[in-house]
Amino acid sequence: MGKAGKALRQVLEEFEVSQYSLAAALNIERNSVYRWVNEKSDPSGETIIELVRALKELKPEAAKAFVERYLGEEVNDI
Repeated sequence: MGKAGKALRQVLEEFEVSQYSLAAALNIERNSVYRWVNEKSDPSGETIIELVRALKELKPEAAKAFVERYLGEEVNDI
């Protein structure tokens, strides 16, 4: 599975955001966040946008770090 889960796991750990708080901000069950973080499934493109919005609410610096880690190389090459 994917790059999004790996980036999300790193950001949650680094910025001390719990899977529970992220799930609550997204209004979803924690099980979904668990599956992404453990690379058992990937969030959809629409969900990536919602993840960034939720992280912005919880910790803006975490949202920025997630985008940089998930899209960094692709965005920098444009």
